[in-house]
Amino acid sequence: MKAMVLESPKEMSLNTVSDLQPKEGEVLIKNTHAGICGTDTKIYEGKIPANYPVIMGHEIVGEVVGGDTNEDIKNGMRVLVDPVFFCGECFQCKIGNTNLCPFGGLMGRETNGGFAEYCVARKNYIYPLPTGFDSKVGAAVQVLTTVLHAQNKGGIIKGDTVVILGLGVTGLMHIQLAKAKGAKLVIGVSRNQHKREVALSLGADLVISHGEEAKRIILDSTDGVGADAVIECVGHLSVLAEAIDLARLGGKIIPFAIYPSGTAELPFYDFYFKELEIINVRAAKGKDFEECIKLVGEKQVDLAALITHSMPYTQLNEALTMLMEPSDERLKVIMEMS
Repeated sequence: MKAMVLESPKEMSLNTVSDLQPKEGEVLIKNTHAGICGTDTKIYEGKIPANYPVIMGHEIVGEVVGGDTNEDIKNGMRVLVDPVFFCGECFQCKIGNTNLCPFGGLMGRETNGGFAEYCVARKNYIYPLPTGFDSKVGAAVQVLTTVLHAQNKGGIIKGDTVVILGLGVTGLMHIQLAKAKGAKLVIGVSRNQHKREVALSLGADLVISHGEEAKRIILDSTDGVGADAVIECVGHLSVLAEAIDLARLGGKIIPFAIYPSGTAELPFYDFYFKELEIINVRAAKGKDFEECIKLVGEKQVDLAALITHSMPYTQLNEALTMLMEPSDERLKVIMEMS
């Protein structure tokens, strides 16, 4: 089969690789769509370790075409793949934290992923897409699962004031999901005017730029209290420091973005004085997939509005380069296999 193979950082090309042979409990999937995200760019650049050579791609939608099928999982079924695999036997798995399994990993990083004609997945890692559900949109659902996991773990509830720092793809998903959860006031923060406008169209109550303006407006909008929860979607430590500044006394911070290893100063006295709760999150759990498919199907979250580019998977190098370059209007990029 054909696949985009990453041999080493920034060294990727279209290759012919061995056809896949699914084992017992696995199905063969003909990939149709796969999204790219910031994790992919970090793997591509070598900032996140990977098992080279590797076929990247962890936001995968395709059609079951073989393997261990049965009455529930049939050939021709369109499915979304959960790319986080786990052992099922360790301490973390037994208490339900399958996303933290120390013996697990991620398709497209530890094992081969979706930027290829086919992939293999275990039957309990796939979720059927309903009739009429756009497969291109389906590839973006995996990202939404991580957003849902973050807000569930962060305890976002009805009546909260939620501030989202950074209005890229995940930030705009957080805007919509916080509204769907019943947040009283959802505020989007970005220097990008276009993305602020998109946030308003997707349900944000207020949008503002970073800095003193953000702090003033958030305090004015909360009677001087501050935000119940601040979700940081940029991945810069300076923005995490801003989150500490914007949260109310006793508030919560969810550092959703991935921070490259390094050191930086943070306002730790404010963190102590405000008695803030920092809730770190990673990936998602299986239950999040079914709920996210339902949220999109019921139109509580609009993912189609976030997809701005579609490209053949053979142009993955160009797509990753584009994703790493600054852009006012580019959002979600989906690679197409057929």
